[in-house]
Amino acid sequence: MKKILLLSDTHSYIDNQILKFVKQADEVWHVGDIGDLKVTDTIKKLKPLRAVYGNIDNADARLEFPLDNRFTIENVTVWMTHIGGYPNRYNPRVREEITKNPPKIFISGHSHILKVQFDKKLDLLHLNPGAAGKHGFHKVRTMLRFVIDNDNIKGLEIIELEERN
Repeated sequence: MKKILLLSDTHSYIDNQILKFVKQADEVWHVGDIGDLKVTDTIKKLKPLRAVYGNIDNADARLEFPLDNRFTIENVTVWMTHIGGYPNRYNPRVREEITKNPPKIFISGHSHILKVQFDKKLDLLHLNPGAAGKHGFHKVRTMLRFVIDNDNIKGLEIIELEERN
């Protein structure tokens, strides 16, 4: 059983609100637009981290993290990528592969819009944690957390950090 904290679009911002939830997780997954690597360095000092780079990330982030991260945890296949789209609107770059070989969880960021949606055609759960940083048009900073237990995904929670002015 693993407790996962999922975040995206920090845009160089990390604070004690985020770190409080990092400390409660077994693993942290960051779905791109990290910004300054101090964000991921801070997380890695506390918990194991899986991440991908996003469109705003520089060469250092692109050297440290992949564009796509496909892995299996417990008995669940996961695919993380920053710009991936969502059910019925997958990004053309991932559309063919996701149709041929769908994971159980497909995770993207980029939109700053929190979205949890089940794709009935591909039998997968799509997650977008919204944006945990302060840069962008989003009104509320958000993250997701959930538990993976064997091949089950359960206890999914939306974390709202604060409304932005």
